[in-house]
Amino acid sequence: MKKYKHIITITILVILIYIINKYNIFNGFSPTDIKNYVVSFGVYAPLIYIMLFAIVPLTFFPDSILAIASGMIFGLAGGFVYTMIGALCGASLAYLLARYFGRTLLKNFFKNKMDIIDSRVKGNGFMIIFLLRLIPLFPFDVISYSAGLSDIKYKDFILATSIGTIPGIFVFTNIGDKSLEIGSNDFYVSLSLLVVLLVGSVFLRKKISFKHAK
Repeated sequence: MKKYKHIITITILVILIYIINKYNIFNGFSPTDIKNYVVSFGVYAPLIYIMLFAIVPLTFFPDSILAIASGMIFGLAGGFVYTMIGALCGASLAYLLARYFGRTLLKNFFKNKMDIIDSRVKGNGFMIIFLLRLIPLFPFDVISYSAGLSDIKYKDFILATSIGTIPGIFVFTNIGDKSLEIGSNDFYVSLSLLVVLLVGSVFLRKKISFKHAK
């Protein structure tokens, strides 16, 4: 019975990936394109946006573009909440896919990227995920897949993701919100926060890499 469940799940995933690529979902989309598409669903816009974010692990579309679009659509508060929900759904999907479908298939797909977590996870899973989530320079979905292949418990993974993604989601959603006020002080403040986030990310990434090297 378990074998059939896996076959059904894989079939559904293959169909989803086929549809996503067949109809070029996400490909070449800008935040404005996404905004126009999501808004066209009216009252269902929040649900559609969350669903789009949730399937991002199947596409590897840049999460930041979706986050910026959310700020343009829902404003800072609404965009932050919907992006957080979508990000947690997407992260969970990637984690569970990796956990249930094993190392061989995904490691062949990602090649040498899985060692982002593998070599650091021993007894420190929560902190590793938390730190990596603070760094936008690390691919969001690769981290999620890697965590699923490691010994990290789901509760530690999802809690660290919830906390660690707050700065990035806030910054990118804020840029989307303030992009409607180009030239205003708030707009330049949003860009300044992005610079601070990226500079901090570079510093933190080097620090983590240095510790790993030692």
